[in-house]
Amino acid sequence: MTTTSRPEADPGLFGPDSVTWRVHADPVMWIAGLRALLLQALHPAAMAGVLRHSDFRADPWGRLLRTADYVGVVSFGSTAEVDAIGARVRAIHGKVRGVDPESGVRYRADDPTLLRWVHCSEVESFLTTYQRAGGRLSTEEIDCYYAEQTRAAVVVGLDPDTVPATNAEMADYFATIRADLTADGRTRELARYVLAPPMPRWVRWATPARPAWAAGAGLALGLLPSWARRMYGVVAPPLTGVAAAAGVRALRAGTALAPRSYREGPHLRAARARLAVQ
Repeated sequence: MTTTSRPEADPGLFGPDSVTWRVHADPVMWIAGLRALLLQALHPAAMAGVLRHSDFRADPWGRLLRTADYVGVVSFGSTAEVDAIGARVRAIHGKVRGVDPESGVRYRADDPTLLRWVHCSEVESFLTTYQRAGGRLSTEEIDCYYAEQTRAAVVVGLDPDTVPATNAEMADYFATIRADLTADGRTRELARYVLAPPMPRWVRWATPARPAWAAGAGLALGLLPSWARRMYGVVAPPLTGVAAAAGVRALRAGTALAPRSYREGPHLRAARARLAVQ
């Protein structure tokens, strides 16, 4: 890929030479996003906030698209665009607080502990899905990706020094946080929306959208760590993860045959135009 850009162009947080661009530009990122949602749902405070302060039940597609838009802007947007969306998200988080009716625990969306969980679940899912789909990264590139993503953590208000910046630090984080995770009825309710979101009747019956989405969501579930699948009560053969990896590799290979306009999202296309890169 040619990476020479105009001197006055603004690369945003990362730029075309970053590992982030390579990973986040991959067409399997929609599978990674679903995996991240399923992983995030295992934190009780995250669940309480989503179910009480989000329109996920009423408008799951809108919520998914807004999340994808946020990731796209942070990954590929200009500095001004990243600053604007970050300010908007921080303002929303500042208003989300309450008491979890199940546990009685107080929560707030701008709690650094909760923000860190959402961040780590997201970036670990992006990297893991990319690798399981056949994306090759060296040990140094993996650490570089996590170090780059500390910049994204700042956008939501986190201190970058408190976020895992290497593969080893991310592994240590998940080993520690697992004691705080659980799956209850609310978790499974959200998972049902992720795995089988409501669709208009004509879409369900006149298009392949339902089986296609179900297949992709099933891959996301299969790509979860085995301990997370057990929390969801998924009784699966030992080679479930291997089968999911084979499936996402096949999906990636098939998508690679499509024209670039179908493989790349609008944020990446806008960034290429802004920076005059191919």
